[in-house]
Formats: sequence, C-alpha cells, structure tokens
Amino acid sequence: MTNLPKVVPTKLSLRKEPFDSEDWIFELKHDGFRCLAYIANGECSLVSRHRNVFRTFRSLQNAIARTLEVKNAILDGELICIDAQGRSDFKMLLRRHDAPVLYAFDLLWLNDEDLRALPLMERKRRLRQLIPGRAARLLFAGHVEGRGKDLFRAVCEQNLEGIVAKRKAAPYRKAGWLKIKNKSYTDADGRRKLFDSRRTKRTE
Repeated sequence: MTNLPKVVPTKLSLRKEPFDSEDWIFELKHDGFRCLAYIANGECSLVSRHRNVFRTFRSLQNAIARTLEVKNAILDGELICIDAQGRSDFKMLLRRHDAPVLYAFDLLWLNDEDLRALPLMERKRRLRQLIPGRAARLLFAGHVEGRGKDLFRAVCEQNLEGIVAKRKAAPYRKAGWLKIKNKSYTDADGRRKLFDSRRTKRTE
C-alpha cells in the first residue's frame, strides 16, 4: 500500500525438540495462512508470505480496518478459522466454511514509524495496546515466557499443531524464529491430498 514498505516475513526454522530459556518466548502455532496485514487510508490488504494478495477475505479486511484506529500499520500474523472448541481448523479455512480471524503476533510498522529494529517484547507490547479487547476478528496472539517444554506438552495433549520460539530481544529480521511441530498432530493427515483436490477443481 502507499508509502508502506514491502516486508519479507521472518522465516521459521524447524527444531525437533522443545526447550526452556528465559531469553525466549513461546507461542502457539496456529494452523492457517501466514500473512501480513497492511493498513493505510482506512483500508486493509492481506498478503501471504509469498507476496500473494489474498482476495477472498474482504469481510475480514474491512473488520481489521475498522478495528484499528491508525494512520497506517503493518501486522504479522496467522489467518485462521476457529472451530466450536476454539481450535484453529485448516480445513474450514481452506473451504471458506466460516468467518476467518487474524491472530496478530507482531507489529512491524505504526503511524509512519518503522518498528522492526525494536526488541520483540517492545513490539508485542505496542501490539497489545493497539488491539482493543472488544475486537472479534483481530486477536492478539499471547505467549509464554521461558517455559517451552510445558507449552509444547500442553499443545500435544490437545492435538494442536505445535509451538514457535522467538528471542525476546531480537529485532524483526528474515530468519531467527523456531518451529517445533507436534509429530502426532492428526489434522496434518491428508493435507497434501486436500490441496491436490483443490487444485484439480480449479482446473476442471
């Protein structure tokens, strides 16, 4: 969007085992589409990590633009659908069966100020202040400090996808976040087949 930089999202590197460290925070890895939300001039655009513009989430874009009282901003987050148990459901999202939400976990730009050089915890503090508690379609992604093993254990017990580890003091850069996946996550079964069937329908 006008005057906003084209951001390269921080990449996730795979780590096999969870860990504890007071220098890190740990977040739930939601099962959805990673995206950047660009807000300017009262409008919102959602862009994938591959720089593709999402064009089928107009109601969510409008809701985000209405929710944030800003001149401009860039948020990093995960676009998901939530099932009746409060879990992210990738199949619902892919089939557009329900109204999606954006779980925002980072704030990169706000009111003409580039925040990417700030420590992660300061960016998250500003993000928490930005998102009103009444928001229904734009949600703040919480975190656990230091205790990655406990969070990962709880994630596996609830059959969720995994966790993401991030250094508290790190600026926003191209790499540095760690993904620890739940190897027993059942919703990952048949994922490729589901994608293939969607591609087949588009070409028929």
